[in-house]
Amino acid sequence: MKRNIFILLLAVATLFVSCFEDMDDNFQTASTQEIQNFIYRGLNYYYLYKADTPELANDAFTNQSDLNNFLDNYETPEALFEFLLSPQDRFSNLFSDYTVIENALSGVSISNGMEFGLVYYPDGSNNVFGYVRYVLPNTDAESKGLKRGDLFTTIDGQQLNDTNFNDLLAPNTYSIGLATFDGTNFSPTGETVELNKTQYTENPVYKAKTLTVNGEKIGYLMYNGFIKDFDTELNNAFAQFKAEGVSNLVLDLRYNGGGAVETATDLASMITGQFNGEIFYKEFWNEDRQAENAENGLFDNTISSGDAINSLNLSKVYILTTRRSASASELVLNGLKPYINTVQVGDTTTGKFQASFLLYDAPAPQFSRNAANPTHTYAMLPLVFKTANANGNTDFIDGLYPDFPLQENYFNLGELGNEDEPLLAAALYEIAGRPISTNSTTQSFKEVSDSKTKSPINEKMILTTELENN
Repeated sequence: MKRNIFILLLAVATLFVSCFEDMDDNFQTASTQEIQNFIYRGLNYYYLYKADTPELANDAFTNQSDLNNFLDNYETPEALFEFLLSPQDRFSNLFSDYTVIENALSGVSISNGMEFGLVYYPDGSNNVFGYVRYVLPNTDAESKGLKRGDLFTTIDGQQLNDTNFNDLLAPNTYSIGLATFDGTNFSPTGETVELNKTQYTENPVYKAKTLTVNGEKIGYLMYNGFIKDFDTELNNAFAQFKAEGVSNLVLDLRYNGGGAVETATDLASMITGQFNGEIFYKEFWNEDRQAENAENGLFDNTISSGDAINSLNLSKVYILTTRRSASASELVLNGLKPYINTVQVGDTTTGKFQASFLLYDAPAPQFSRNAANPTHTYAMLPLVFKTANANGNTDFIDGLYPDFPLQENYFNLGELGNEDEPLLAAALYEIAGRPISTNSTTQSFKEVSDSKTKSPINEKMILTTELENN
């Protein structure tokens, strides 16, 4: 097998979908059984945890008729997909409309620009409050003056709780009710902000700046998603760091839920540069696919566009994490550890070490987009291999633990990129001895969800490559 790197182009998606509109009156949509056959074929062929589901065994059914009888037990493709998944699988997905995941892979979503977290009240109730993590530029939230650290407890006048927040936050337009917290109680300020969602393309390179602390040139990069369409912007940030003489780097992945494997490899190569061609990660597929599919991911010297990587050749990096740092973020952390001193500051990560790639209803082994069945738009993003670093470290289901544990204080978040922001300040203390003030929460809080949860690429590590025969 070999891999040819490709980028999922929205233009192709538009062209493909437009073909539906040009069909004549004889056009037929796929039957449920036809879609279910695709799901079964794809999981039987590529699913990482195939061995955990007896029905996916190669000899589970003697013929197509027996398989069809099994499929008929499930009323929907979604029901079949859920049945076939392993109990140890938290991350595989089925999409009824693959343009949603394709758009997300290009950074396109419907957003009002308010990126938030949702947290339980400390009183033991099921009430939930929201806090603004950051605001995207050129969005409605920015124009309305929202800022990091703002708190809200209601949507359209209704108290948020753990059963209604999905419904309340789903509309394209809603109003948040701002609040304050005195250490015990939340109090409405009386101010509401109406927010409107529109199509938005997010540049994941949120902030790149150089700090000078006690004579040290320290680069700070807040990076919020491994999106290949913005590899050039990421590479440009490192060009900026090189030009400004950066000798230390703080990489902020606290809200980065993942994305493209190739971009994670490039980012690790930007941080280093002295390990080109050496193993960044190893792959472990299911028993049937390991021999012909498994390849080592290698440190490289070019990004997806073919441009040379701007490398810092660092021997040490500081990485800021929270429980929302997942998949490709964890790949960077884990993959760098055998090579350089990788100092993790913040909270334990999610615990996602498996990778996926999109499977369309097309012949094996490619299951490719250009050969997809035109009678439906289902696609799968199943786990297909797990990663290990050069030393073999994998299966960190409980996440990667920080060297310097520090949780965010929802009520005193600080400004991202500011030297006094608590997580960054902790890193700056370790790098340059900058004094740090104690800024921790006095109560235990539990996060419920956040604005990224509904993103189809949240907590995903996606191989954006096409597989084909030699």
